Amino acid sequence: MKSTNISKWLMLLVSVVAFSSCDITLYPEDTITPDSYFRNENDLQLFTNTFYTYLPGAEGIYADEADIIINPMLDDAISGQRIVPETSSNNLTGWGWTLLRQINYFLENSHNCPDEEVRNHYDGIAHFFRAYFYYCKVRTYGDVPWYDQVIGSADTDLLHKPRDSRKLVMDNVLKDLDFAIANLRTTQDVYRISKWSALALKSRIMLFEGTFRKYHNLGDWEVCLQEAAEAAEEFMKSSGYGLLPSYEKLFTTLNATDTKAEVILARDYNNGVALRHSVQNYTTSPTAGCGGVTRRLVDAYLMKDGTRHTDRAGYNTMSFVDECKNRDPRMAYTLRTPGYKISGKAAPANLNSAKLGYQLRKYYIAPEYDGFSEIDLPIFRTAEVYLNYAEAKAELGTLTQSDLDKTVNALRQRAGVTGKLMLDVEVDPWLKGCYPNLASVNPSNMGVILEIRRERTVELVMEGLRYWDIMRWKEGKVFDEEFLGLYIAGPGTVDLDGDGAPDANIATATNPGNPNAGVATFKIGENLTLANGATDQGYLTLHSILKMNRQWNEERDYYYPIPKKDRVLTNGALAQNPGWNDGLGF
Repeated sequence: MKSTNISKWLMLLVSVVAFSSCDITLYPEDTITPDSYFRNENDLQLFTNTFYTYLPGAEGIYADEADIIINPMLDDAISGQRIVPETSSNNLTGWGWTLLRQINYFLENSHNCPDEEVRNHYDGIAHFFRAYFYYCKVRTYGDVPWYDQVIGSADTDLLHKPRDSRKLVMDNVLKDLDFAIANLRTTQDVYRISKWSALALKSRIMLFEGTFRKYHNLGDWEVCLQEAAEAAEEFMKSSGYGLLPSYEKLFTTLNATDTKAEVILARDYNNGVALRHSVQNYTTSPTAGCGGVTRRLVDAYLMKDGTRHTDRAGYNTMSFVDECKNRDPRMAYTLRTPGYKISGKAAPANLNSAKLGYQLRKYYIAPEYDGFSEIDLPIFRTAEVYLNYAEAKAELGTLTQSDLDKTVNALRQRAGVTGKLMLDVEVDPWLKGCYPNLASVNPSNMGVILEIRRERTVELVMEGLRYWDIMRWKEGKVFDEEFLGLYIAGPGTVDLDGDGAPDANIATATNPGNPNAGVATFKIGENLTLANGATDQGYLTLHSILKMNRQWNEERDYYYPIPKKDRVLTNGALAQNPGWNDGLGF
């Protein structure tokens, strides 16, 4: 159980109550007025505390559904079943603007604090969050209106303005990031925004924007990637952060303060004040995240010596025990593999909790957290900054072997992989097959770019980044492919932990397998489904039994539709995104 910092959370909860009902067009004059507030650091901190509640919550971090983790019911963005909503008020994943209004209100009034250093620091926090807010808006909708002032109900022209260009918005985001970096304090604080979290955010945003522009043919991508590389390089040279010696400890330690050597910013959870989440339940429940991990992730892990698992003869039909042998240790820290134990007892994958046969274990602490967990969840950590740096430089064509050694190879070494990634690595045919839209990748360094993508995949799984990586690489067509799991050789018992004893019995319509094995029986066609309609052997899958007609639309699905109500309110000034039909005549 964590210790409780009551004063910190009371401040946070007070600020949430005070501002949670604010609207973009209303001043909170009944609660706070500039004449009586914004006078000292306590005032500025109390107001900006509410910004932190908009950072990614638990599901936005660990429910990393895309092509490597899936759920029984696919998200509409992946299944192609999205429709134009009537309204969507979420500030970061929808068309909500409350957070922006709070930020701009603060920036218009923080000058009342006479202490310049204090004022600049908290203004830096506000600029950090405005950059983050608009990054989320742009990655969701593309062009959006830019507002850097508080809007009143009489500001009709501003309320009804059309969308500004993506370039204008992102140029302003870059200015906000640079202001934050220049003015935020340098004190490392795992729960508070600092210069270092601003540099990490800049490397993430500029990498996203640069690669999105490149692969979506929007132009002006090089400058964004240069900004990403420079932000990451400054972080690596000056922040004092590094890699925690243990990858496993990063995700099995309750308090982020104990992993602060690598974790730059985390979401704080504490059962003592009812701040908790369901990450552990997601990995163990037969109803929550019981899809599990796809074969694509499992096959992506290298061998421990750095060679490719997918180069091994028969890799695609190996038993689970055999395919887990001598692999990148991060695989065993992410999935339940042979040897995994809970409370001293063997804990093989449970096919009730992972219908694809590969069960997650990342963030698992102990059985007492099966209902609600209080493990802190990282939002930024050094490993991502390393990967942002390597990818930005690779895309620019300026990556060196030294760059690889201090980033990707440092991560592999920390994990226990002995082989190094070399700059002139040949293209892996299996990895190339994972990405159907590689036409814009430079053939001369495609090999190393794909290996950096591999490293992001295995290092950052369950950290809320995979879907947006697919979007920026313009690889949405991967969602049309069938999501495959464990290979089932046929009816009979299956050993999932390598102890020689059966852990599940596989049965078919005509063959009961070995029902006397003393383990749960799973019948193909009822409890489990095989790909391509197979009835006795093949890869586990999920969605054929649900008859889900998935169809990714390349011309439409990289952006979300603007809610219908918001287009009506602007009398059509807000143009709808291409391909989305909301029935409006404007």
